[in-house]
Amino acid sequence: MPLTCNVIEQQNGKVIRVAMAGELDTLTAPECERELATATRPGLEMLVLDMKDLSYISSAGLRIVFKAAKQAKAAGARFALANRQPQIVKVFEIVKALPDINIFRDDNELDDYLSAMQEKTLRGED
Repeated sequence: MPLTCNVIEQQNGKVIRVAMAGELDTLTAPECERELATATRPGLEMLVLDMKDLSYISSAGLRIVFKAAKQAKAAGARFALANRQPQIVKVFEIVKALPDINIFRDDNELDDYLSAMQEKTLRGED
């Protein structure tokens, strides 16, 4: 599924909200990264990733989110995630629980695990 990133300027450009819809994965991450790079600019006070319509996130997507947070901080702006869906919350819980532990053979194995956890959450099994 494709990803769309709708960049919305608020408060005269001091707040940028990026509304994400679709799947943030290996295929869609590069374009999202380009969108987020242009959103982080001088005068920015807050960057918000609105995940209301984000249905899936992979390890590549997580890297993009963490990179955007780092870029916002470097620019002196705050960073926030809004409207995360339950399966997306689950991914962030997994990552938070294992911040410095590499237990997966490679990104494919990690993505398989994240996909299974998101599917389980969507089925209401969590």
